[in-house]
Formats: sequence, C-alpha cells, structure tokens
Amino acid sequence: MFDTLSDRLSAAFKNLRGKGKLTDADIDATAREIRIALLEADVNLAVVKEFIAAIKERAKGAELSGALNPSQQVIKIVNEELISILGGETRELRLAKRPPTVIMLAGLQGAGKTTLAGKLAKWLRAKGHSPLLVAADLQRPNAVNQLQVVGQRAGIHVYAPEPGNGVGNPVEVARGSITHATQKLYDTVIVDTAGRLGVDAELMQQAADIKAAVSPDEVLFVVDAMIGQDAVNTAQAFADGVGFDAVVLTKLDGDARGGAALSVARVTGKPIMFASSGEKLEDFDLFHPDRMASRILGMGDMLTLIEKAEQTFDAEQSAKAAAKITGGKGTGFGLQDFLEQMQAVRKMGPLSKIFGMIPGMGEMKDQINNIDEKEIDRIEAIIYSMTPAERDDVAILNGSRRARIAKGAGVEVADVNQLVNRFVEARKMMNKLANGGMPGLPGLGGMPGAGALPGGPAKKKQGGKKKKGKGVSGNPAKRSGAQAPAPAQSEEQFDPASAFGAGQAGAPQDFDPAALEKAMGEFNLPPEMQKMFEQQKRQPPRN
Repeated sequence: MFDTLSDRLSAAFKNLRGKGKLTDADIDATAREIRIALLEADVNLAVVKEFIAAIKERAKGAELSGALNPSQQVIKIVNEELISILGGETRELRLAKRPPTVIMLAGLQGAGKTTLAGKLAKWLRAKGHSPLLVAADLQRPNAVNQLQVVGQRAGIHVYAPEPGNGVGNPVEVARGSITHATQKLYDTVIVDTAGRLGVDAELMQQAADIKAAVSPDEVLFVVDAMIGQDAVNTAQAFADGVGFDAVVLTKLDGDARGGAALSVARVTGKPIMFASSGEKLEDFDLFHPDRMASRILGMGDMLTLIEKAEQTFDAEQSAKAAAKITGGKGTGFGLQDFLEQMQAVRKMGPLSKIFGMIPGMGEMKDQINNIDEKEIDRIEAIIYSMTPAERDDVAILNGSRRARIAKGAGVEVADVNQLVNRFVEARKMMNKLANGGMPGLPGLGGMPGAGALPGGPAKKKQGGKKKKGKGVSGNPAKRSGAQAPAPAQSEEQFDPASAFGAGQAGAPQDFDPAALEKAMGEFNLPPEMQKMFEQQKRQPPRN
C-alpha cells in the first residue's frame, strides 16, 4: 500500500546525497517533493500542511547534528514526524479490572468487522485469554452465519441466540452476552455490530444503544484503509456521534493509496491500535507507529520480523539443526533439516513480505515482488520424493536415483541436480560461517576463523612436539626486540605512529648509519639455513 509513497520519498532524499550543508533552497525543494508524495498518497490536506510545516521548522532550526549528513538528517526528521502523525506510541489493549473485558467493534459495512473479530479473538487466545464472539449484526444477510464460520476456523465459541437476517434485537443480544460470558468464565467479549453503506441516524443510534447496554472497555472503530479520504470523514462522524477509543486498520495489504492510514489518527485524535494485512486469521497484530514509519521510509522492520520468527520457529529444532551445521564438516545437516527450516520460514508469511521487512531491501522491491512461491513447492516435492536415507546423505544420489526422484516429483533431472548442487554449496558456506570463518573469495582464498581475529581464541599449533632451543630471527630489529622485550601495551596505550616507526610528531625517524652497521655486524642466519651452508662447505669441490 505504501510502495508509491516510499518510492517518492526515497527519490526526494536522493537529491540531498553528497551535499555537505543544507541550504534553505534544499529544504524547500525537499519539502515540496514530500508534500507532493503525501498528496498523491491521499493523505488529508490539513495533515500534510502540518507535517510539512514541522519538517521545515526543524530542518531550518538549530537541531541539525554534525554527525549526520543532510540526507540522514532529513530522513531522521521525517521519520520522527511520521511516527507522530501515526499516533506516537504503541497503544495496548486496556483490560478490565474485573472480567470480562468487553470490546465493541463499530464501522461501516464492508470494512471487515466480522473477519477482524475472529482475528482479534485468535490473537487474544494466543495471549492467554479466553474470548467469546458475539453475533450482534442482525441486519446484514448471513452475518451471523459468517461469524460462526470464522469462529469455527479460529477455534472460538460464538454467542448467537438470534438467526439474524433482520430478526432479533441486537441490543438484547449484546446485553445477554455479558451474562453468558460471566457464567461460562470467558474473560473477553468481542461484540460484532452492524454497519451501513454510509453514516446515517439509524446506524448511530443502534451503536449508541449497544454501547450503553454493555459499557465496553474498548470501542474499536474498524476502518478500511483502501477507501481513502472517506475513511477519515466516517471516522470523524463516528467520533462525534458515538465515540470510540482506538482505530483498527484493515486491508493494509491492498494496492490502493494508504493516505487514510496516515490521516485518521491525527484527524480524530485517536490512536491506531491494530492492523490487519491479509486474509488469514494470523495476519493481524498490534500497530506500531515507529515500525510502520520505518517501513514507509524503506528501512525495514526487523523487530516485527524477529517476533514472527520467535513465534514460528521451534527453538529446540533450530538448535539441533545449528548443531548439525557446526559439527564436523556439516554433513549431518541434511535435506530433511533444510525442508523443516524452509517450512518454518513459510509459516511466517509470504516470502515477499518477509524480505520486505529486512533493512535495505527497498532497492530490490521489483525482484522481491516477483518471487515465485511455486518454486518452493517444487523444492518440497523433490525432497518428499526422496527416501529418508537420501535426504540425510545426498552423496548416495546416483543417476538412477535422481531419475526416480525427478519422475516422482514431476520435474526434470536437471532440477534435481540443481537443488542438490545448491544445497551442498550452501551447506559448505553455512559450516564455514558457523565455525568463525568466511567463504573464500576468488583470488583471495578463505578468510581466517575466529582464532585469527583480534580477541578470538588462539589457534592451536599443528603437532604436539615443541622445538628445542629458542629460535633466533634473521631480522636484526626482531632479534634486538627479543633480547630486550618491551612492556606490554594495552589497547588504550597503543600508538599507531610508533608502531609503524614514526616519531612522536608523526614524521619518520632520522637515519642512523652507525646503528645499521652495528646491526649488520650482529646479523646471524637462522640455525637451519646456517647448518645447510656449513654442509655445503664441507663437501669437496667438483672438478
């Protein structure tokens, strides 16, 4: 939804790169481009004016930091102002001191209230609560049946004493649900109310009556993020007529302009609490203004990515896979382990969404959007066509085995060969990285492991025997240093100039011929080389 806005903002920031100082003309030009980007994204005009005025005031003020270049400074200011108009801080759900906590959903018809009720209930159950869904939308055809289907998918009980389709009193249903929840020990009640195609007196009166009957702890206004400025107008009308505590944004995965999401919090003065970005019941979470601002500016969202990984990956299973990679030469890590890790990644969501959360991936937006999820299905089919022994050790895959696997998976033998070759190379790289080194680059060879890096463990010497005697270096400087060892220096006392033979002023030391002559007179060859020369001297001369 915010791709176009992100692209326009990135283009505005690129014009500032390479400049050592911000001028008033630079600030005005950048502010003009940001204004156009926001207006094209359908952000409310009053919000845009306030946003641009704040950016100009801060950019031209004494806030500029000497540690940041102009582009970084403007991005920092824009990021903080975006967080401000999105609500500032994350708004947590307010729970009742005495259960049950009553949550009332309100909004126009088609905003996605019924589906969102199931998503919210499943999210609450994952947090340790026992929610109850209430079918209080008795006007829309099959609304009660839809909520029952959603509740069944989510594994949540639904309170639906009336069939709906114009039959029943929604206020009495909402009031009776509180008694039912208290008797059955449900600690959260989610009331799904009716909507209209537009704001009218009947809709407002019914919402006000339900609110008075159940005294909800939270009234959440559900907004379709794809309907543009009308979402802001509707939210304002509900705020004035009924009142609500927070906003829930739905359909954030759409390709429409997302100006409503950037406007509704500032216009209504109510924070955005939740956001829904997909059709699955798992596509729902708390709304974090700082993370959303980071996504809009193309800086990724690592915190959300980490949280999804923690919820999806099995820690014990991942630890076993890591142990297989680091142990020996990594041969213990097989295709079965690879398949399990790949399936865990897919549970986090579409790969395009996962890669989009990684910082710096905004430049590869087209490639990410063109990721073929069916390719992952083909890889799974190939691995499933293998026997357990073949998954554990790909080295036993001869020509006949590969032909059988390709036939079973419905692919070509070349696809099987490609998967096996890529897996072997990836396993080698993972093993190299896991053991403290980096893969070799062409012409450079392999990088050292942790033992060769400063602060890493010392590398063990090959062989168990120690050399007899003390070796003497052939370098006079090293030999003189060995005879009179200098006191150990700490990292704080280390002087790069003295380490490279420079004086205190940083200039090379004066050349001393006497010292050089003395050093050459004391020069001795290493014992091995000296012994070789002495053997050659004892041999008789050839005729």
